[in-house]
Amino acid sequence: MSADAMPASAPRSADSPFDDAMPLARILFSLRGRVPRKVYWLYGVLGPLLVSAMLEMLLGIVGVSETAAELATTVLLIWPCAAVAVKRWHDLDRSGWWVLINLVPLIGLLWSLIENGLRRGSVGANRFGSDLTGQF
Repeated sequence: MSADAMPASAPRSADSPFDDAMPLARILFSLRGRVPRKVYWLYGVLGPLLVSAMLEMLLGIVGVSETAAELATTVLLIWPCAAVAVKRWHDLDRSGWWVLINLVPLIGLLWSLIENGLRRGSVGANRFGSDLTGQF
């Protein structure tokens, strides 16, 4: 079939749950913008838990001590987790500095999970960008 006979745009299949409004590199490394709850759970909670477990197991297999493996995993994941959390606080129309609430033992982590993981972000555009969920 020639290039001229190809349709201009192929029909899109059903959207994947991993289709996001911004590129993965921006989700994981930028502190600007907003992300919805789905992105927070996938890239800020579940993804890092899986990566952490896999990396610690692999480092254990090659003989790295448990403490060193945990430290290496933490150092590797701290920026991406913080970047996703900052953008999630932005979605709630709050400063990214709220990510520091995680430094309060137990209560900070619970507060952050409830606010970021369960609350709907601000509807429509806010000072940090447009609403990426498209639900107004």
